[in-house]
Amino acid sequence: MSGSDARRRPLIGICAAWEQAAWSFWDQQAAVVAGTYLSAVRRAGGTPVVLVPEPLAEAQIESHGAWLDGLLLIGGADLDPASYGQPAATRTEATVPLRDAFEIALVRAAFAWDLPVLGICRGLQILNVATGGTLHQHITDAGFAEHRPLPGSLGESTRHAVVVEPGSSLAVDGPGPITVNSHHHQGIDRVGEDGRVAARAEDGLVEAVEWPRMRHALGVQWHPEELELDTTIADLVAAAADRARSRVLVERPVVEAENVFHATEA
Repeated sequence: MSGSDARRRPLIGICAAWEQAAWSFWDQQAAVVAGTYLSAVRRAGGTPVVLVPEPLAEAQIESHGAWLDGLLLIGGADLDPASYGQPAATRTEATVPLRDAFEIALVRAAFAWDLPVLGICRGLQILNVATGGTLHQHITDAGFAEHRPLPGSLGESTRHAVVVEPGSSLAVDGPGPITVNSHHHQGIDRVGEDGRVAARAEDGLVEAVEWPRMRHALGVQWHPEELELDTTIADLVAAAADRARSRVLVERPVVEAENVFHATEA
């Protein structure tokens, strides 16, 4: 390993949302990543690399494992219930099947590579579905409390306690309650294969799942990128850096600009 490889910042792939967006004179479909995710990865010592949802062959998905050091799955649209074998319920909202398929394929490949993965909000749900789990399409219909008091807002009204399970990777200060900021109407139902519940809301809803057999695989229903003292994203970057140092590095392939780009400061 060269000195430059040893010192380089780990590359964290961030799966972009694929949404209608308006800016300047454009109003069209766009790959979108909130700046708070990018900033959180940079602060933790990583280099964010935006991955654009698209239909990819298995070999193309596999190629990401040769150069990525970690994977971050972010919030966004409802998952298409067809991805976990259910028809859409009445209150299921707009879905983006292209993004679902892209992220599920990446997660399954990442697990095969033992690539560190963090799922945030929708990202937790993607991790769960990719490993064979299912979702509540509308959590209040399943008897849980409202976890989206003000649609479109991630303010103080979204703060609530979750109880961390003993022995989980989140229990750095011991098991018990911590304050988080969830904003969602879908939630975890059946936990995916090899997954273990790491935290629950006070109403019993699963708010975090981890996969202990992996180097680092965690999903949280809340938004750590919006919590000033939260270390969840820093833990992902640290695990990615450890993997980068420990693996035998191969020459990184040239990546096509339309598929991926490094996110830089404006």
